[in-house]
Amino acid sequence: MPELPEVETVRSGLTKLVQGATIESVEVLYPKMINLPAADFEKELAGKQIIRIDRRGKYLLFRLSDDLTLVSHLRMEGKYEVEPEGSPRPKHTNIVFHLNDGRELWYKDTRMFGKMALVKDDEVMNLSGLNKIGPEPTDADLSFTYLKERLHKSHRKIKAFLLDQSQVAGLGNIYCDEVLWMSKIHPEQMTNYVSDAEIETLRQNIIKEISAAIQGHGTTVHSYSNAFGEAGEFQNQLQAYGRKGEPCRRCGTPMEKIKVAQRGTTFCPKCQVVHGDLSD
Repeated sequence: MPELPEVETVRSGLTKLVQGATIESVEVLYPKMINLPAADFEKELAGKQIIRIDRRGKYLLFRLSDDLTLVSHLRMEGKYEVEPEGSPRPKHTNIVFHLNDGRELWYKDTRMFGKMALVKDDEVMNLSGLNKIGPEPTDADLSFTYLKERLHKSHRKIKAFLLDQSQVAGLGNIYCDEVLWMSKIHPEQMTNYVSDAEIETLRQNIIKEISAAIQGHGTTVHSYSNAFGEAGEFQNQLQAYGRKGEPCRRCGTPMEKIKVAQRGTTFCPKCQVVHGDLSD
């Protein structure tokens, strides 16, 4: 699933490609993906200008004229692509936006898990998933006080906590493994036994890693690509994720893989040690 850096990279690319364009018409080829009947969705979007494209966590927010926002979640395999009008469409093209400049904006999703919701601007943060979303992983939004309070109230494994979008927005499996390795925190560490020093280190590493991954245009592990069809570059800088059996780049111990919160989780058994009460 694309995580915050990948979604931000898609947002940046789409801004360069389609911001300012007007949607002349829309073809909904997979109606289960949208929140309205297909005919209503197509009618509401016709003639709307794409004012700008924002992001909140893993959600893309297409800000449109007439106080409308199209909220898009890529889920596992969603991608956007811009092509000349009439170009041959790939098999799993789910929605086509015909633009006023002779181009088409395609939403493609091989698994067809992606979701779109067209709502009024003032209704965006009432949508499920956005109505309880946590702070962005930035220095301005993710404070030590907030993180300490949430961690100590949680009493759960720390990787499960970090995957929870209501706690911190945008982190997924890849970057959770990375920031926990960077912080020398075991993924099964109970949150209420994390020290103040560990919390501040984790906070700084979350902010640092997400920023670096955005600069690296995201991580391509399976099929992620940006709005220009290009793969990310940050996979070349991963320290933990996907490195089972390889030597830890800090101490040389073979990396191990377990399951935490139903997700494959890679860590160093020497650098990342559980402490405190282990009861779940």
